[in-house]
Amino acid sequence: MILKTFPVPPLGCNCSIIGDPITKRAIVVDPGGAHERILKDVQDLGMTVVSILHTHAHFDHFLASGEMKKATNATLCLHPDDRKLWEMLEIQCRMFGVPYAPVPLPDYWLQDEEKLIVGGIEGVALHTPGHTPGSMSFHFPAEKLLLAGDTLFQGSIGRTDLWGGDFEAIERSIRERLYRLDETTRVITGHGPETLIGIERESNAFIRA
Repeated sequence: MILKTFPVPPLGCNCSIIGDPITKRAIVVDPGGAHERILKDVQDLGMTVVSILHTHAHFDHFLASGEMKKATNATLCLHPDDRKLWEMLEIQCRMFGVPYAPVPLPDYWLQDEEKLIVGGIEGVALHTPGHTPGSMSFHFPAEKLLLAGDTLFQGSIGRTDLWGGDFEAIERSIRERLYRLDETTRVITGHGPETLIGIERESNAFIRA
């Protein structure tokens, strides 16, 4: 697996490129901004983007998706429980004082436990609601890799005071879905530094195993 993760504007969302070095097929996760930089990195890696995955439909994880779609014709993917938030993207931007960039309706609605195939790489989409109703985490078991979006952070968890947030739901998602993964699983968070499942089980300030 080729993995490249970097923060993008406007709020420092961690965008990830995951590619298969053999087939040169790739997915992009959470292109929140800076589409030109993302496209250049994809080109430098010699990859072709086939899917654009979103952990949830907050604007800072979504705003480059329209330009990415235009440039690559990749499939835009989101959990259906976040469709209302997608419909509110322009409102979200106004509330945070961020310029709105139109994003087309997702092409494909991801379901819980759905397989993610990128060339020879296989992952699974996990529905982990709480930060938003349709929040998802993307798990690649063979690589012991989890892209947790804004569900789990280093020492913290995602906010539940925004649109559709639910503390009890995020607690269940973390305890029953994420903390049951192998303790050595590397966690790419939605913002900030990465962590490990084992570390968060033992020391997360909000939810421990």
